[in-house]
Amino acid sequence: MIRQLAFDLPSAEALTRADFFVAPSNALALQTVEDWRNWPGRKLLLVGPEGAGKTHLTHVWAALAGATIIPASALRTLDPAELTGAPVAVEDADRLDGAEAELFHLHNLVTQSASLLLTAQRPPRDWGLRLPDLISRLQAAAIARLDPPDDALLSAVLVKLFADRQVAVPSNLIPYLVSRMPRSIGAARALVAALDAAALAQGRPITRSLAGEVLDQTDQP
Repeated sequence: MIRQLAFDLPSAEALTRADFFVAPSNALALQTVEDWRNWPGRKLLLVGPEGAGKTHLTHVWAALAGATIIPASALRTLDPAELTGAPVAVEDADRLDGAEAELFHLHNLVTQSASLLLTAQRPPRDWGLRLPDLISRLQAAAIARLDPPDDALLSAVLVKLFADRQVAVPSNLIPYLVSRMPRSIGAARALVAALDAAALAQGRPITRSLAGEVLDQTDQP
């Protein structure tokens, strides 16, 4: 059973393996995550830019391993002893905000008998870490990288996000959005939310015309 601590997600967003779209930008990372029983030292760093799919892949792993997912921001208030012997995923581990000792303690407790997944936008050498023992342990971890999504993946994600909201859109809208939007899954999520909100506020269907208006507003400084 997966437990999730202090983690906020859109209520209708599907983060299962069946909803994870495989593309060249994420295929190797997915393969590594699914092979979690063979991680060296029982740990893995999942590294990629904002919106590349780290959260989704973390949930895929949590479902496989029965893991608890926690944000790095919760480390200071968490009792690591409660997680002893169970797989754990720490999201945004490059945003420790001074909780290096807590992560070090959690790392040692979890990896004694279970697996630890850490997600970050950058590798540990760029986190500004000061605790030598934590640095050495993180440097020993294998790294799986997620690259920015290509057109095919962005298209699939947009279709999924509209479906999560039970919103029907014309077929020509997806390539139009992909050609104009920023290259990240996070941007896709924000754009779909903005389009849905605009359509509801104006009582209009989501069309290329409405999308153009929303994109123009987004591009404004």
